[in-house]
Amino acid sequence: MTQTPTDRTPAQGQARAQFTVPAQHPMVTVLGSGDSLLRVIEKAFPAADIHVRGNEISAVGDAAEVAIVQRLFDEMMLVLRTGQPMTEDAVERSIAMLRASENGTNDGQETPAEVLTQNILSSRGRTIRPKTLNQKRYVDAIDKHTIVFGIGPAGTGKTYLAMAKAVQALQSKQVNRIILTRPAVEAGERLGFLPGTLYEKIDPYLRPLYDALHDMLDPDSIPRLMAAGTIEVAPLAYMRGRTLNDAFIILDEAQNTSPEQMKMFLTRLGFESKIVITGDVTQVDLPNGTKSGLRQVQDILEGLDDVHFSRLSSQDVVRHKLVGRIVDAYEKYDSSHGTENGTHKGGRGRQSGHKGK
Repeated sequence: MTQTPTDRTPAQGQARAQFTVPAQHPMVTVLGSGDSLLRVIEKAFPAADIHVRGNEISAVGDAAEVAIVQRLFDEMMLVLRTGQPMTEDAVERSIAMLRASENGTNDGQETPAEVLTQNILSSRGRTIRPKTLNQKRYVDAIDKHTIVFGIGPAGTGKTYLAMAKAVQALQSKQVNRIILTRPAVEAGERLGFLPGTLYEKIDPYLRPLYDALHDMLDPDSIPRLMAAGTIEVAPLAYMRGRTLNDAFIILDEAQNTSPEQMKMFLTRLGFESKIVITGDVTQVDLPNGTKSGLRQVQDILEGLDDVHFSRLSSQDVVRHKLVGRIVDAYEKYDSSHGTENGTHKGGRGRQSGHKGK
């Protein structure tokens, strides 16, 4: 993108769009520090000739591309009006959403501004929000349904967003307690081989849940809430025989549950409670011959009233950009080699079956 006092006249078959940035918004909030946001837009629309003169932005080029550029700046202004800054990541995700809408691959009516400005939880000066369309739909599904499955690869925010919704529900008194649980099986390790007491053996499996809690609550309040039973973090085996009323319950790493464990957990549901189950069906760490309860449950409960499956993909990864490309590379390799997660089917801890895609 160029900042220039002259604008090119559209050639035949091309279109032109003009956008005026309101005076109350400094141009740096739209263009980015050192024109960083402009460079993102320029890279995304190489066939469009975009110019800046004062607070006027114009785009000349293919009609469809120019229309998306126009919509992009409209959406950016809607976000900026809320007081939320635009980042390079937010611009890239906005462009992806607008292109999906233009191509017909987005079957909803949500706009980038609606996705990027939906606040879930504010804590210690930072606000937790969905960053992608599928994340917004996942969060909305948690509001609408009693049982929600969040299925997708690493880094898509499945657990983090569910925990933010749980803390929000607790703070707004929709529930009286939060219960966080995980199966204590991971990456081929078995508890019997780990040193220490039972608590010390289990603690590393639950540590990611504690870490997320510390992001969302005053760390000093967490021991008090846990001592009072308002927040409980426990291995899945501790759920057996209980009925969980007035609670927001999260089962994390659910791909490592057996079918029997999954049924046991789902039937713990009590009155005025909500369950969110998260997992990545491409990373099953169960022993050979053990089916994943998360894979099987999709065939059993799909379409059941008040049960929703939210499926996220590499496009929803909100970690380093390379993580999404790694996920895509594994999927491409598996597709061409008939493997799962880079391992031949029937290998350790990998079973063929429903992938939830």
